[in-house]
Amino acid sequence: MPLTLVYDGGCLFCRSFALRSELLGGLPDLKILDGRADDALRRSLEARGMRLADGAVLMEGEQAWHGSAAIAELSGRMQPSDPLLVVLRDLFRDRSRAEALYPGLLLARRLALGLRGLPVDPDQHPHG
Repeated sequence: MPLTLVYDGGCLFCRSFALRSELLGGLPDLKILDGRADDALRRSLEARGMRLADGAVLMEGEQAWHGSAAIAELSGRMQPSDPLLVVLRDLFRDRSRAEALYPGLLLARRLALGLRGLPVDPDQHPHG
């Protein structure tokens, strides 16, 4: 089954990681979707308890991982050709390390979105 990564396309860090993972991560069937641009997808994920505002989602069939678990699962499957992805894979494939470091990624996302005037939660208005 193909893997699908749902990320926040409004976040430049998230976009860069997602596109790099798709092109250079050694996962030929990885599909990436911009969750910020797809209201129906966000509603579907939220119904499963996975808010895009709280992190990326990785799906494979009915199985889904959210936040640090998504990054750890994706990192554990990568066979990257890109040196930056090798470092990120080695850093985040350990679930406990990913869980410990993930708040820093969420902070970077919050800052990146703030610089662009975008809300952390794609379902909120920029100033709401």
